[in-house]
Amino acid sequence: MVRAAVVGGGIIGVAVARELLHSGTASEVVLYEKETALAHHQTGHNSGVVHAGLYYEPGSLKAQLCRRGVSLLRELATQRSLPFDECGKVVVARDGSELSRLDAILERSLANGVPGVRLIDSRELARLEPHARGIAALFSPTTAITDYSVVTRALAEEFVEAGGELRLGTEVISLQDHGSAVELGTSAGTERYGLVVNCAGLQSDRVARESGDAKNPRVVPFFGAYFLLKADRRHLVNGLIYPVPDPRYPFLGVHLTKRIDGAIMVGPNAFLAGGRELYGPWQLSPKDLAETAGFPGFWRFAAGNIPAALREGRTVVSKKVFIEAARAYVPELAVEDVIPGGRGIRAQAMNQDGSLVDDFVITGSSKMVHVRNAPSPGATSSMAIAEHIVHGIAH
Repeated sequence: MVRAAVVGGGIIGVAVARELLHSGTASEVVLYEKETALAHHQTGHNSGVVHAGLYYEPGSLKAQLCRRGVSLLRELATQRSLPFDECGKVVVARDGSELSRLDAILERSLANGVPGVRLIDSRELARLEPHARGIAALFSPTTAITDYSVVTRALAEEFVEAGGELRLGTEVISLQDHGSAVELGTSAGTERYGLVVNCAGLQSDRVARESGDAKNPRVVPFFGAYFLLKADRRHLVNGLIYPVPDPRYPFLGVHLTKRIDGAIMVGPNAFLAGGRELYGPWQLSPKDLAETAGFPGFWRFAAGNIPAALREGRTVVSKKVFIEAARAYVPELAVEDVIPGGRGIRAQAMNQDGSLVDDFVITGSSKMVHVRNAPSPGATSSMAIAEHIVHGIAH
């Protein structure tokens, strides 16, 4: 057994720290988080969807760890009385051009072992979501919602109860492999560990590069803004109403999501963020912008996705255009039905050639492990990702 450190206090970092102790892989574990609270960034700005595994390439890490993650999350929610609601999800085809893509999603869902998933016609869609419109849909009855900040705190409680140490407000600024140990430098000093796991999310590529890991993939931050339905309009949505993914666009597009507190989220859009951890609409980080602008992969991505940038840009500057995208699925929705609902920032990993990294990416060695890419369904898969990492270390 080794003395281990985990960098990052989001849901994946906390799940990894907990698993290191529960599995007996580490005798001592310290979790470092630069903020003064856990789940401060991506985890705390998550929509709360517990993904069932509909879209992912069969056999991929996403497909495997999503299904395992759902089981572990449901089990934890039951044991700890955490919020968990299988409200169901419909992926709605608006016209005939989307039916073949809907069939392909069904095929993947079945290959991934998603329970109960099936195609439904417009009449059954109307029974499930009376205010939604489409010619057909894929129905996933076990897609659920939770509160990932609450889940993170529950995992942290179990970590501390098992003897783990949380060091909040402590930023990791250096990582060096000295052969016999990894030297971890923080804002509070330097310590040595036999194992370090980097789960730094929006900063994961920087932490990895600092330790000597590969320069790519790079994190390019994209913000997603949401609106919320006013309380008297929440009846327009019962569960989750999603579009059929369009392969011409890199991001999913606006959808409607029930939240565990009963609120209904409309969004998100997706556009280049002014900083990795800046959530205000006009906040800018010169360092983050310079790093993105200096990355050739970003310009290759941008050149290949001009229509998507124009589409998303219109939703950024026009509330009417934003809501119009949601009206394609719920026509009764009006601009006056919504209020601002905040923003999240996605740590989008990007390759040198401008392609987006789709699957989970975990790199490193037996002494240093880096979670380089864990987008959706990262939160759903968090405990399964932890198992995967710790099993790999132990073997």
